Amino acid sequence: MKTTNGRNVVVVGTQWGDEGKGKLVDWLTESAQGVVRFQGGHNAGHTLVINGVKTALHLIPSGIMRPGVKCYIGNGVVLSCAKLLEEIEGLEKAGVQVRDRLRISEACPLILPFHAVLDVAREAARASGGSEKIGTTGRGIGPAYEDKIARRALRVQDLKYPERFATKLRELLALHNLVLTTFLDSAKLEFGETLLPYLKDGAVQFDVVYEEAMRHAQQILPMMADVSRELNEAHLNGANLLFEGAQGTLLDVDHGTYPYVTSSNTVAGNAASGSGVGPGMLHYVLGITKAYCTRVGGGPFPTELDWETPGTPGYHMSTVGAEKGVTTGRSRRCGWFDAALLKRSAQVNGLSGLCITKLDVLDGLSELLLCVGYELDGETIDILPLGADEIARCKPVYETMEGWSESTVGVTEYDKLPINARLYLQRIAHATGVPIHVVSTSPDRDHTIMVRHPYLAD
Repeated sequence: MKTTNGRNVVVVGTQWGDEGKGKLVDWLTESAQGVVRFQGGHNAGHTLVINGVKTALHLIPSGIMRPGVKCYIGNGVVLSCAKLLEEIEGLEKAGVQVRDRLRISEACPLILPFHAVLDVAREAARASGGSEKIGTTGRGIGPAYEDKIARRALRVQDLKYPERFATKLRELLALHNLVLTTFLDSAKLEFGETLLPYLKDGAVQFDVVYEEAMRHAQQILPMMADVSRELNEAHLNGANLLFEGAQGTLLDVDHGTYPYVTSSNTVAGNAASGSGVGPGMLHYVLGITKAYCTRVGGGPFPTELDWETPGTPGYHMSTVGAEKGVTTGRSRRCGWFDAALLKRSAQVNGLSGLCITKLDVLDGLSELLLCVGYELDGETIDILPLGADEIARCKPVYETMEGWSESTVGVTEYDKLPINARLYLQRIAHATGVPIHVVSTSPDRDHTIMVRHPYLAD
């Protein structure tokens, strides 16, 4: 007998990543039976704080912290077996069961050591040539996606066939080592200690990469699955699924501040193609946004403030918000909330509702500025342009609002927020055209205001 189909929610970042998606995914998993990661690689990072204990995740869906919930890594993810196994071992040491609950798509492209070598070498070449760095994490994400699009990637399923894997690996190394040793002059570059064991005279060595991959295969293959089939069957059997995005909308390779973007589609629509479900299975899209803006790495940022000088609003955001990247440890650039940017995110994601995070970071600021548009080449516009060069020329049009001195930390009821905090949230909803359904008032799982639960039927 067929049961009632489950309800499925997509969680995406609406800025440049680091919006606090991990906490919300963990919180929403209370209503879900499966959590799916559908794009990106270990360049992403989610920090969860549960009962005061911090846990950082990079590849494994945040739902792993909820006992009994199945976690899926979809085909849209580029997978570093080494980093995944490292993450699994860390969770297991903390007493979290992982291997019997984690399912990995056999179609995931693999990130191999030469991808990271290429990534580092290219950034070095840009810097030496006088070009601005993209600001990649140096983890090989972009080169791995390039191999996927060029139809030459090694995938998880190839680990089942050692001879086939070896043949494809030799072909890939012949190509990439040619680029490394000639065009990028890799023998003269400095690489970190983690990459040096794979290199000789600037070239990546076949034997080292192959033997490591075969060792990883012994642990990875038992978790390999037809994720598309399992997700569809779970849905038909009534399971609620949660699709977890990485990075943020403005880092999307098509819709972000190109070329200062990541190498995958970070928007909600990719939850379907990145996991193997139909778009009709995506019922609600929750956009996560900070109560201000941050960005890591290069690229335009219209509302950026001075975030390094003590006593300034930007410094307040940086220090009170502990704005350091989970994956890289790099400081995040900070700025005022940008409603025109969020309009673009709402448009390309089809947002059903917003979750505002880090509202508590703004506690104590006497005055808040909110960007509602830009002046660009003598014209006023109310939505973020598509081109990075245009964005760089945008001058924010601000509205000024009164701040609040009361603490919002740990507030769990909307009516108990300071009146000026509520007015600020109402203005964000009006300026962006998206209702606010959730508000986060600290990193802790339980410090959440639910205005409308995403898993409740429309």
